[in-house]
Amino acid sequence: AAAACSLFFWSPQRMLSNDFRSVVPAFLTVPAFAGVFALSTLAFFPKPVLNAAAGALFGISEGLALAVAGTTLGAVLAFGLGRGLGRDALKPLLTRKIIHSLDRRLTEHGFSSVLLLRLVPGVPFQGVNFAAALSGMRLWPYAIATALGVLPGTAAYVIAGASASSPTSPAFLLSAAAIVVMMVLTLAALRRARRTAVPPSAGEWV
Repeated sequence: AAAACSLFFWSPQRMLSNDFRSVVPAFLTVPAFAGVFALSTLAFFPKPVLNAAAGALFGISEGLALAVAGTTLGAVLAFGLGRGLGRDALKPLLTRKIIHSLDRRLTEHGFSSVLLLRLVPGVPFQGVNFAAALSGMRLWPYAIATALGVLPGTAAYVIAGASASSPTSPAFLLSAAAIVVMMVLTLAALRRARRTAVPPSAGEWV
């Protein structure tokens, strides 16, 4: 939510356009941005800021393609990292209850489950990455479901970033309205999660 609010106070063009283009050769701009985007996603950097910057730098069409590609690549890297590290290393990030509740569903209905989890606001992005990594889900269905699932939310921020210089334009106003709706749904989901959360009991991990 904080990252989303930052879009309305700091123009993505002002934040990134000049610096990024001045230090990266023109022919490397696209792959460099996609790589930075993927690594930033893996490092828990707020995706809304990255999505808005993609729109500001590359416009709606190319920016959306790059943002979805960068998000998906970051998710794939997290998936591979989680699968390589294993359950013990992820104990601080995922409770046994979460893993047990998602393991069977992701193994048997991985594509539809990941697609739904990516579409629903408020679901932790990295939580889905690591839960999928610890399940029996295969990589390609996971990657494709991620790309499709993040498309609507990503589009809203990319369009807002691309049209931020014209804050009264229909494109910016519609994308801003979509962002506000996503923020409200996210906050509602977080409040509901807090009310229903049950602290893990001692010795829950085996």
